Amino acid sequence: MKSKLIVITLLLSLFLNSCSTVDDLLSFNISNSTSIKIQSTFPVNLPSEIITPDVTTNSSAEFQNNKTKAGLVKDVKIKSLKLSITDPSDKTFTFLKSIHLYISTTDSDEIELAYQDNINSSTNTIDLICTDARLDQYIKADKYKIRTKVTLKETLTKDVTVKADMKFRVTADPF
Repeated sequence: MKSKLIVITLLLSLFLNSCSTVDDLLSFNISNSTSIKIQSTFPVNLPSEIITPDVTTNSSAEFQNNKTKAGLVKDVKIKSLKLSITDPSDKTFTFLKSIHLYISTTDSDEIELAYQDNINSSTNTIDLICTDARLDQYIKADKYKIRTKVTLKETLTKDVTVKADMKFRVTADPF
């Protein structure tokens, strides 16, 4: 009886590990970025919205490079979203209280992508907390919109430009 239990446990363990390995073989990353301009005229302690220009995806090319296509994509989630101040170069995120980024397309509803509240950073880069939302329809689209909601804790004397670097994890079947 003990030996059967050991064999079953071993086989189950091998099966679960092989599923994870197969998923890793069928997964890849897609990177996109956009710029966000936080204007010096924004009020302190009140949420303000920023709409960025459409982000054009390179998804079709990425799918093809990874031997798949949009119709075979099973799951897309955001893996990381890093913000970096690009202008002025000596500025840090000490002015920022919170930031929330939302994604939408003309055919899909807006959902939250990533956020950070109670920011206490004295560097010029921060990593946001990514949601676990499924993003298949957004990444398959030719372009999407990013809307940003920021709350400042200090008055800005100059506009601040922030680059948002996004990495998406895609799982798809091969063709």
